[in-house]
Amino acid sequence: MDLLDRQHPRPDAELRYGPLPDQVLDAWWPTGDPRAALVVVVHGGFWRDGVDRTHTGEECAALAADGFVVAAIEYRRSGGAGGWPATLDDVRAALDAVPSLVAGAATEGVAVPTDRVVLVGHSAGGHLVGWAVGGGRVPTGVVAAISLGGVLDLAVAYDLRLGDDGRSSAVEALLGGSPSDVPERYASADPARLGAPGVPVLVLQGGRDDVVPPAVGDAYAAASGQEQLLLPDAEHMDLVDPSSAAWPEVIASVRRAAAEAGK
Repeated sequence: MDLLDRQHPRPDAELRYGPLPDQVLDAWWPTGDPRAALVVVVHGGFWRDGVDRTHTGEECAALAADGFVVAAIEYRRSGGAGGWPATLDDVRAALDAVPSLVAGAATEGVAVPTDRVVLVGHSAGGHLVGWAVGGGRVPTGVVAAISLGGVLDLAVAYDLRLGDDGRSSAVEALLGGSPSDVPERYASADPARLGAPGVPVLVLQGGRDDVVPPAVGDAYAAASGQEQLLLPDAEHMDLVDPSSAAWPEVIASVRRAAAEAGK
């Protein structure tokens, strides 16, 4: 069964970072031996309102079982109340708020490492975490980011017509036009145009990903100088599916990021 169609585990808490319906996040407390990092999951779906954070349930539960405190953020999305600039505004606000919100809601005995936050974003979420640590501003406590099949170069994604629904490509729907139509939006929203990020970004890609081809991550890594890791047999959704053959490498990458960042 496709990951998006499964029944997913429920979080331990739902918290609000703003007054609007989509300004929420799910929190998961560690069920394994605690690790000294808070992992913030940012979901994909080409920034469109047809996909929300629900499908991250298995991913979040697996990270919690490995000992992490986990938060999965929601945000306004294109086709609904989001798009430019609301989607990016929400993500920035959520990431800045997560450490204190989660620490304040944690159950007795759960230590939330608010100064050691690892961002993990998939697909459009990979773009959002790459953007969040680019351009000289890093959210509170963030020490590393991992992009899983992320749309890290918006101009390349536009050229490839990624997420085209017959009316517009996904990037057009997010930003309201092409690079020539709204160049200033691409300049401020495209991680590949923001230079070296403020913390390390791991570009993790599936070699068989036909939703966000490896060429997109390749372009970002070349522009930013960040580390790449290719899983040759992995498809797009394998990177967030704990039952996939790719998952052990994904969670090992999260562990390494949590342990090594800031040393």
